[in-house]
Amino acid sequence: MNNNLLKFIEASPTAYHSVASIKAELSGCGFTELFEGKPWNIEKGKDYFVTRNGSSIVAFKVPLGDFSGFMISASHCDSPAFKIKENPELKDKFYVRLSTEKYGGMIDSTWLDRPLSIAGRVLVKTENGVSVRLVDFKEPSAIIPNVAIHLNRKINEGVAYNAALDLLPLFSLAESESFKSKVAVLAGVSEDDIVSTDLTLYNCEKGAVWNDFVSSPRLDDLQCVFASLVAFKNAEALNSIPVLAVFDSEEVGSRTRQGADSTFMSTVLRKLSLTLGLSEVSFSDKVANSMLLSCDNAHGVNPNHPEITDSNHQCVLNGGVVIKHNANQTYCTDGLSGALLKVLCDKAGVQCQHYYNRADILGGSTLGNIANTQLSMICADIGLAQLSMHSSFETAGKKDTETMVKLLKTFFSSSLKINSDNEYEI
Repeated sequence: MNNNLLKFIEASPTAYHSVASIKAELSGCGFTELFEGKPWNIEKGKDYFVTRNGSSIVAFKVPLGDFSGFMISASHCDSPAFKIKENPELKDKFYVRLSTEKYGGMIDSTWLDRPLSIAGRVLVKTENGVSVRLVDFKEPSAIIPNVAIHLNRKINEGVAYNAALDLLPLFSLAESESFKSKVAVLAGVSEDDIVSTDLTLYNCEKGAVWNDFVSSPRLDDLQCVFASLVAFKNAEALNSIPVLAVFDSEEVGSRTRQGADSTFMSTVLRKLSLTLGLSEVSFSDKVANSMLLSCDNAHGVNPNHPEITDSNHQCVLNGGVVIKHNANQTYCTDGLSGALLKVLCDKAGVQCQHYYNRADILGGSTLGNIANTQLSMICADIGLAQLSMHSSFETAGKKDTETMVKLLKTFFSSSLKINSDNEYEI
């Protein structure tokens, strides 16, 4: 399981590559691709997926009979990174650096003195418009160098890195081949055919399984994406429609056309229902009997600083699925969704643990409560405990991926029935 996880992460340096990997996996299992702007021909008992922007995907399995609602997992495939600007080369008499800006919140220091590579999409001019080419340098192609301790004796006393000065990556010597020419070769086009790019730096170090742990770049949130995908492929569509949703843009607030705050998922599920012959009223009934699990990794208790987590809610790596709570609903779990989730954990035979922020520490948020504003249903936030979230290299428990797969497979194969405000079946 972990070796396959690491292969998936290695093939997914950007959200575009993650979605391409998911598409290839689903297509190999017999899924049919649909397109938002074209008519759909949906057959019962068949499986389908839709993408938007090449960086978000919604897949679903249609049961042979009627269905009560949707059982949805939502995760995100973007990670903090350095986005390369349109005119990237900063050349002086010695070196070429790349002009970048930070995407998402990251631990700056973890990006320095590491081999970095470059990946993303290239927009290429065609006779009728533009086409997309995915590129990946794969091998080390840049580095962000620290100042030597001899020249900055206070470097171990805490450094505030300036993104416009300290965090610019070194690409080459001044007389070397240009950045754009290398991109053009990878895209298989001439430099003049490149109209625009969406390229980022990424940590290209290999992940590893060691002792009780797995360490890799981009565990947040590709560990949950991978677990969701494996569970989804192996689940049965019985009395509900299982839905796999993977979104881009979570690290910057989800407010893009491909983010969880967009109409993407609601449009797909509404169009699916209408194509199956349901009315808008019937679609609303299905949504009311649906459940969404927002799957995004959680903070494990730090071995060196256990005091920064709530003493009664310290989540340990390999301790099972984490149910995340917040009184202000930055995590969307409430008493009801948490109770239903614990019932599902019992059915799946997996352990769960609970995470709350320490009351005087403001935590992060995820996409569950955001997606719920576009298509409202019972929703819970879950994840897997990890260390060093938003570092360029993170660590999680090696048993936990399989635990999440077991829970989500049970979830996808289940259905929710709301009999009243006091009675819920799952």
